[in-house]
Amino acid sequence: MPTIAKRKVAKEALSETTAILPEKTASDVRSDPNSTPCKRKLRSDGPLIMDSPFSSPTKWKSPRQCSSESPNRAVTAKETVANEGEIKSHKSPFKSTQDSFADKPKWNPKDGEQVRTVKEALHVSTAPSTIVCREDEQNMVFEFCKSCVEHNKAGSMYICGCPGTGKSLSMEKVKKLLVDWAKQAGLLQPDVLSVNCTSLANTSDIFSKMLGLNQTQGKKTSASPLQQLQSLYSQKSSSLNMILMVVDELDYLITKDRAVLHDLFTLTTFPFSRCILIGISNAIDLADRFLPRLKSLNCKPIIVTFRAYSKDQILSILKERLRELPYTVFQHQALELCARKVAAASGDMRKALCICRSAIEMLEAEIRESIGLSEISLEEKASPRQNLASDPDHVKQEEFDTVRIDHVALALSKTYRSPVVDTIQSLPHHQQIILCSSMKQFRGAKKDTILGELYRSYTGICKSSMIPPAGILEFSNMCRVLNDQGLIKLGPSREDKLKRVTLNIDETDITFALQGIRFFRNCLQ
Repeated sequence: MPTIAKRKVAKEALSETTAILPEKTASDVRSDPNSTPCKRKLRSDGPLIMDSPFSSPTKWKSPRQCSSESPNRAVTAKETVANEGEIKSHKSPFKSTQDSFADKPKWNPKDGEQVRTVKEALHVSTAPSTIVCREDEQNMVFEFCKSCVEHNKAGSMYICGCPGTGKSLSMEKVKKLLVDWAKQAGLLQPDVLSVNCTSLANTSDIFSKMLGLNQTQGKKTSASPLQQLQSLYSQKSSSLNMILMVVDELDYLITKDRAVLHDLFTLTTFPFSRCILIGISNAIDLADRFLPRLKSLNCKPIIVTFRAYSKDQILSILKERLRELPYTVFQHQALELCARKVAAASGDMRKALCICRSAIEMLEAEIRESIGLSEISLEEKASPRQNLASDPDHVKQEEFDTVRIDHVALALSKTYRSPVVDTIQSLPHHQQIILCSSMKQFRGAKKDTILGELYRSYTGICKSSMIPPAGILEFSNMCRVLNDQGLIKLGPSREDKLKRVTLNIDETDITFALQGIRFFRNCLQ
């Protein structure tokens, strides 16, 4: 009897629930396990546990397809805005950087003023408003200089790194930060002296430049500038300011005995020295060469190394320079190609800037060529049968909006081309055919051949192109010329036809040098 009573109570509760719920379709009834009476009969006689009618325990649904509450509930406007905001917040950062380029209008490369502005922004001598990707190195140098000024203490630092890694540019930023900080802190501003050692006629002239900041007018002495500085830093004087001395291209001070270099760093060890010496050089091993001697003199400098820029860093710096312009100049893929190739070659940021400027010049040359072609076809454009959509101005308009990836590829090949490529391109036509035929001979595992086989390959290319081939004697003389230039190697033999021929250069150099000539396009395939 208690069991029957429980079943009646459960049935009444179920009928009340189904009265509240919305009307179900046939598919809903089939998918709902609680609505199938035959399944309920097969259960045990235990108490019936009611599940939520809005969640199915037997079938999982994706949260994208169902809401947190009823699936039939209407979504409010607030939830729609919230969902849209949530979706927007999950956008990838890569796509957002591309969108920032797409937001700007495209530039007009036919406008001379715009071209001049872009080239100026990408010039090596133009200092950017913000220096990115060198924050850690700048902070290390700034904190070192700040500590020296606060405690009126001399010190030395050596900054090394490959060319184009932002050493000199970062020091310009540090000098400005140090002067501004001293002004805000109410301290005496340090005197700043920047010396590029390539401009010195004599290496010892650097001491004369240092002495010029502290020497009082009218004093004449027979002592050398170095001796005067040593005497000045050996006695206490409250009138001397701290001197921040930045010595660029430090490796130019290296002499046979390295006396100038050692004397310069030794000035920071005198008891009343006020000199903060920062040496900059491209030679990474310079510290290993003079550091042991400086360590023995108790003037070992702090070493800060500027690593070569990575692909992402070069891309960030290029975007930072171009972000100041009110229009889009480069395709994103073109900048990526430039950053990837420069990072793989050297990581030199100056090289990347030169390549970008060269790519702009490629676009300018393309525009000039198209203008010349359009002037030639002026009569065809004036024809009434010509459709406006086929007008070259309309077709080329989109192509001239930005610097494309092919412009950057041309600029890269122009920058990183080897002298071998120039030699091949300057050869006479028949000698270029000999190189092309030798490359076809050695494409497999074959490393060398005899001169007679190479001559047969050469005559085959000439005949297929309807060009009269040279005779065997003239062919042998041309191979000797190529051997003298180091392009091929000829072995010794009594007969010319039996001489062994080996290719002495890389096949890719031949392909790169000849691929722009229409005659060799089929031969190189």
